[in-house]
Amino acid sequence: MRITVKLDTFERVDSAAFAILWLDKESRRWSREGHQSVDLPDWGGLQARPGSTLICGQHAERPLCVLERLDFDSAAALVEGQAGRALWYTDASREPATGRWHVQCIDREQINAEYSVFAGDESA
Repeated sequence: MRITVKLDTFERVDSAAFAILWLDKESRRWSREGHQSVDLPDWGGLQARPGSTLICGQHAERPLCVLERLDFDSAAALVEGQAGRALWYTDASREPATGRWHVQCIDREQINAEYSVFAGDESA
């Protein structure tokens, strides 16, 4: 299952700032499909926590962004249009920038990425 999520309306950031992420349930990875003024790497790992989903870097356990109220492990709870608060950790020494996330699309069938960078294959 792959979920397309849009992050936007972050405080202390350009008003046009956004990022579009693909969250892949099977691989527990995400990839950045588009962005403006939201500095996230090309891809990274996902962690599910009760009541939230953590967007982490490729080799870091500390979250880059937390999607509150996105229950990644409950397929039944995921619906298109669902929304919540996003906490973006732009700097380790500051409080996170608060923004919004919303689910744009849910692909419930297994999807093979066209390019390996989207699948998180570092050897490509």
